[in-house]
Amino acid sequence: MDVDEEGTTEQSKGLKEKRRFPRSCMDLPIEYRVMDVPRPHGGVVINGSERGLLIHSVKDMPVGTKLNIAVLFPAGFQLTNFEVLAAVVRKDLCLEEDWQGFEYGLRFIQIKEEDTQKLVQLLRKRFRSK
Repeated sequence: MDVDEEGTTEQSKGLKEKRRFPRSCMDLPIEYRVMDVPRPHGGVVINGSERGLLIHSVKDMPVGTKLNIAVLFPAGFQLTNFEVLAAVVRKDLCLEEDWQGFEYGLRFIQIKEEDTQKLVQLLRKRFRSK
């Protein structure tokens, strides 16, 4: 079975998603802190699932880095967020026309039940809007 650079199979490009936890495209701000470092950093969530996120950031971090993350998203007329503890499992250099930084694949290590529910609702909303 052929797999492209995004990890999708030819079959999953059709109507039905083949992943156990499908990804949903997002364009949401993220604030994160490297464990035991008080200074926050920012980035953008590119896509997400119930197991992890793909983000862009200018901060250079090695694979294995653990992060405390807050993802901000609109809920009605206000902003809310969900928080997770995640680990960097993949890192790539990201060079775009007007931006240079890094693309990170993050796997969730720990998430509270109430934040899991927020994430699931956000993912469902993103799939419905397509």
